[in-house]
Amino acid sequence: MTELPQIIQLPRVVDKRGNLSFLQHCTPIPFEIKRTYWIYDVPGGATRGGHAFREQQEFIIALSGSFDIILDNGEKETRYSLNRSYFGLFVPKLYWRRVENFSTNSLALFVSDRKFNASDYVRDFEEFQQLKSVLR
Repeated sequence: MTELPQIIQLPRVVDKRGNLSFLQHCTPIPFEIKRTYWIYDVPGGATRGGHAFREQQEFIIALSGSFDIILDNGEKETRYSLNRSYFGLFVPKLYWRRVENFSTNSLALFVSDRKFNASDYVRDFEEFQQLKSVLR
């Protein structure tokens, strides 16, 4: 069964002094965390991403500000807008992704189930489409 992208709400501890959300081993995301990285200081109008992963899965959170994630499954595109630090987007393997429409001072956190591996990236959209058509 192929997993589908989905917005997942993170646990929230609401407190008048300030709220708290968290991630921990396999809760609520469906994988063990092997790597985290973040994107910040993105110039106005810039787009990040433009690739897919053969095996890597990710969970993406807007820790600050907002941005859009556009996912393509090889047949259609879906846009997800992230703007709350207690919601994140689960992105399974083999989805073409790009991130755009960054607000000023936005901070995008990416949590991955794999360590960095350059050979896991598919950076050519036509190659991605061919790979997806073989798997259908």
